[in-house]
Amino acid sequence: MRKICLCLLLIITTTGLLFAQSSPKKQPLVVFVTGDHEYSSEETLPLIAAALEKDYGMKTIVLKASPDYNSEENIPGLEALAQADLAVFFLRWRRLPPEQLAHIEAYLKSGKPVMGFRTSTHAFHFPEGHASEKWNAFGEFALNAPPGWGGAAKHTHYGHESSTDVSIIPQQAHNPILTGVAKNFHVRSWLYRVLPDYPTKGSTWLLMGKAVNPDKAAIENPVAWTGTNSFGGRVFMTTMGHPEDFRQEPFQRLVINAIHYELGLKVPRKWKGKIDIQVPYRVAK
Repeated sequence: MRKICLCLLLIITTTGLLFAQSSPKKQPLVVFVTGDHEYSSEETLPLIAAALEKDYGMKTIVLKASPDYNSEENIPGLEALAQADLAVFFLRWRRLPPEQLAHIEAYLKSGKPVMGFRTSTHAFHFPEGHASEKWNAFGEFALNAPPGWGGAAKHTHYGHESSTDVSIIPQQAHNPILTGVAKNFHVRSWLYRVLPDYPTKGSTWLLMGKAVNPDKAAIENPVAWTGTNSFGGRVFMTTMGHPEDFRQEPFQRLVINAIHYELGLKVPRKWKGKIDIQVPYRVAK
């Protein structure tokens, strides 16, 4: 009887292992939420999404402001965040209705990872006294970034005619997110000032930016960082994001690496090759 029981246990265990080995791994779902007047995120991020699906085995959904990028009060499909494993935001001065904000709030409260680009520091712009005014601080509570443009944080930039030299912070040279990223590279984005109070305490600075041809006295500022936000979610934030930045291979690799990191996946050591992104910049509304 004992031998029979041991045989049955062995069969069950072996079957379970074979089933586990043959079961397909769950594809992570990355949901991109776009809506900005200036940086063509509704065109650049779909190309990143396509690369994730083609080369890295992920599922993606790209949500866009409707009827066009200048529409500040409507991003259809935000209910998709309920199934997302990662939410990526590239927003600027939106005023979404409460029922749409509720989907974003539920995602943030779930403690799942969040990724943000550039103007997501000032993703929302509700008037003073508005019931949704708290969302103006999205950059701070979701991305460890300044809470909106200007204000007490004096969040600003160094002029549209300037650009930025980017370098890896030496202490982070072996950070997985920087795998294969050039030690020094140049981007078209004009440098955002986030110092001295941001990124929020406890964040890890990855890349430093130095303004080239600034329109005022400039200091170096971090342009990419990680951390944990106020909801306990993993954060990756970069103040880069000009459409010409997306043409740069170091920036592309940074983004792909960061998405893997955010999902808790091993950063790919083998680069699948430069992504063809040729999206124009448009003047802000």
